Amino acid sequence: MDLFSNTEHRIKQLRKALNEHNYKYYVLNKPSISDFEYDQLMQELINLESAHPEYADPNSPSLRIGDDRTREFEQVVHKYPVLSLSNTYSKEEIIEFENRIKKTGLSNYEYVCELKYDGASISLTYENGKLLQAVTRGDGVSGDNIIANVKTIKSIPLELTGEDYPLLFEIRGEIFIPHAGFEQMNREREETGEVPFANPRNAASGTLKIQNSSLVAKRKLDCFLYYLLGQNLPSDSHYENLKKAKEWGFKISEHVKKCITLDDVFKFIDYWEDSRKTLPYDIDGIVIKIDSYEQQNSLGFTAKSPRWAIAFKYKAEQAVTRLLSIDYQVGRTGAITPVANLEPVILAGTTVKRASLHNADQIILLDVRINDIVYIEKGGEIIPKVVGVEKSKRDAGSKTVKYIEYCPECGTKLVRKEGEAKHYCPNEDGCPPQIKGKIEHFVSRRAMDIGLAEATISQLYESGLVKNIADLYSLTKDQLINLERFADKSAENLIASINDSKDVPFDRVLYALGIRYAGETVAKKIATHFGSLYKLAEANFNDLIDVEEIGDKIAESIIYYFNNEKNITIIKRLKEAGLQLNIKKESTERLSDILEGKSIIISGVFRKYSRDEIKKLIEKNGGKNVSSISARTDFLIAGEKTGPSKLEKAQKLNIKIISEDEFLDMINV
Repeated sequence: MDLFSNTEHRIKQLRKALNEHNYKYYVLNKPSISDFEYDQLMQELINLESAHPEYADPNSPSLRIGDDRTREFEQVVHKYPVLSLSNTYSKEEIIEFENRIKKTGLSNYEYVCELKYDGASISLTYENGKLLQAVTRGDGVSGDNIIANVKTIKSIPLELTGEDYPLLFEIRGEIFIPHAGFEQMNREREETGEVPFANPRNAASGTLKIQNSSLVAKRKLDCFLYYLLGQNLPSDSHYENLKKAKEWGFKISEHVKKCITLDDVFKFIDYWEDSRKTLPYDIDGIVIKIDSYEQQNSLGFTAKSPRWAIAFKYKAEQAVTRLLSIDYQVGRTGAITPVANLEPVILAGTTVKRASLHNADQIILLDVRINDIVYIEKGGEIIPKVVGVEKSKRDAGSKTVKYIEYCPECGTKLVRKEGEAKHYCPNEDGCPPQIKGKIEHFVSRRAMDIGLAEATISQLYESGLVKNIADLYSLTKDQLINLERFADKSAENLIASINDSKDVPFDRVLYALGIRYAGETVAKKIATHFGSLYKLAEANFNDLIDVEEIGDKIAESIIYYFNNEKNITIIKRLKEAGLQLNIKKESTERLSDILEGKSIIISGVFRKYSRDEIKKLIEKNGGKNVSSISARTDFLIAGEKTGPSKLEKAQKLNIKIISEDEFLDMINV
């Protein structure tokens, strides 16, 4: 009994320590231990919780790594409706806002000014100091309870500190992605062939909709909290309540300010118009609130917004300059991106010489022409874009831009697939930027992790030593040291890095091949399902779409890739070089043949195992995972919240429906 008592005490001790370290690191920005020490404590907690599930706690800091089970979000009605703020772009309208307040007879009021974060709003409910639910704005009346995703955000406390918080209350805030995290995320998306997010706001909002919280945990979400709701709040003052919330462990911005007069408000607005450029995250304005809750209640609400608050929005940063010419860049996948070359102009503190025009449709929509005076904008964008044309200043003889018909690099006629915005160069095996782009992708850290910089890849390509990814494995030290910037040591290091890549597991090799639409996650699923590159190469369309998350577009792309003889030749050379083109035996070793020849689909949330674990059990017992129900499906394993359409279809096709326990009994687990 003492052993279990000591174990429980240690678990509680670890949870408390980890929560404190999270608060110091993510809220105060003052870490007190190293990352290594933190990881050691976390691993000890995970090990103890795994060995002693009787001490499970839904608010354990170990759960911040997320859960790989897919969960449908529960709809929750907001206890307090989430209304939109009235927006203004002028100080005159703020004066009108104050005049409306004065007309109600209200006096002796004070304002609180806050930064208006550009992210996704969230409403957090705490009961007895523990996070109970986290609900999105939704339609303002109800939203999705995304608590599993929110628990992965380390700046949001799972348990509060102190003892003077209300037993039940709500706190609202904004979830966002800082600039550094956003740039890293987009670099990774580009490496995987995915479309980059347009701005941090879209990235934050899109991330919160992911139904696999382990994926959410990998993204750099953060959160500022800015408004308390409920009974028995510490103060009638909104400003004082925020100070108190900070003591409880919430991340409250240091830039909240109490203002007595409108002059104070205007000074705050003017200060942040320029200073916002120095922030590590996006804001798009200032929120102005009456400080007193009692006065807020007396002012009340319109049908859409509170009468006691208003948002002043800064205009998106723009600059005006002349468009000198248009270049057409060719990406790794052959996608063509038109880029405007501009007369240099200062925008958001940096000199801008180039801006994106996106695609042919955008050029037509803007009716942009060479030598036009154009408006460029950054806003939430990392790369500037052309957003308009000053047509009153257009040259009389200007001509409509004719989009290129042939690749600017190799001269091949461009194609545009139905339903896609971009034009493509189809000469993937002979177009230099595409070839070099494929090599860059192949050697990237998340793929083969070969130490090659972009400039070195260009050097190897231009010298004729590397014309495709297989050529890397034929390089010799003698060839390298004859090149500029290569000496004995650097040549030896590159050869060693190439040799080390032969141990990279099959799923990363598959991702490294750069098959269009087969990003990192898709490659893992395909590798697990087929087990080897040869089985994948032989798969037909129906075989491919049976794999979870593989749709028509990905299936067609894979078939297209393996129908190209040049790709098959490269794969044969990679095999000869010794790359891992199969999942290692120990990871695929079967437990039994009980499910041999059975096609099985799973749906819903499971109690004892995650979805991925159940899929592995299916495969290790000889079964085959499929992603859609058909007459060939043998079983539907139904968990909690199984999709009604799947159930209906299974019943219609007389497919046997079994529970998680029945499945485990079937395979003797």
